[in-house]
Amino acid sequence: MPCPPFSRAGKQLGQDDDRDLFPEAVRIVDECRPSAVMLENVRGLLDTVFDEYRAKIIRDLKKLGYVAEWRLLNASDFGVSQLRPRVLFVAIRKDLTEGFSWPEGTGRRPPTVGHLLYDLMAERNWKGVKAWRERACDIAPTLVGGSKKHGGPDLGPTRAKRAWESLGVDGKGLADLAPDTDFVGLPRLTVRMAARIQGFPDSWKLSGKKTAAYRQVGNAFPPPVAQAVGQQIAAALFAASKRKLQRA
Repeated sequence: MPCPPFSRAGKQLGQDDDRDLFPEAVRIVDECRPSAVMLENVRGLLDTVFDEYRAKIIRDLKKLGYVAEWRLLNASDFGVSQLRPRVLFVAIRKDLTEGFSWPEGTGRRPPTVGHLLYDLMAERNWKGVKAWRERACDIAPTLVGGSKKHGGPDLGPTRAKRAWESLGVDGKGLADLAPDTDFVGLPRLTVRMAARIQGFPDSWKLSGKKTAAYRQVGNAFPPPVAQAVGQQIAAALFAASKRKLQRA
């Protein structure tokens, strides 16, 4: 779901923002009546100003026969090397909802940016890669760049760039390739490096040139978190199906 209507970085216009698609999501649920629904958005959606808005969506789905709930999950709890809190919305048809529980995470701290990206930074035999690995000793700040307004090949506003700099990364742009052997200074991430930070497997294919490809990465829902929630939904639906078969 589009995040700008609820982002603290914007005006938080919510339902008054023409990019708000939650009403359309409710309409689609009404038309299609899926067994379950999962939507994702930014942490700002949990701000007090949107309390009634969130409650209304739950009421609307309840009228359609769904049990719904909002939950804040942190991507770093699911192995993603990034500070990326995200709000999840799950609605399950009330006759299928028994047995659903939110995932609890891996219980392990994700790798630092240095360890996560070491092999990619070393692809062209950069002499400074080992020193860089030690400097990049924390997880990444939140990747941005999914919208056309902020979708250029850089890693975000000034505060984000400072956070990247503390990890030894130049956040003012993206590189086409890893640093070469004699590179001096702060390296830039490639799109593939950004995708790995977001939790995409290296086999994932990104389309288009650098800026277009980075837009696909920058505003994505980290796959490990989506998988964890999706597996919990699938488990609940499977359990409900099994119960029906046992009663038949």
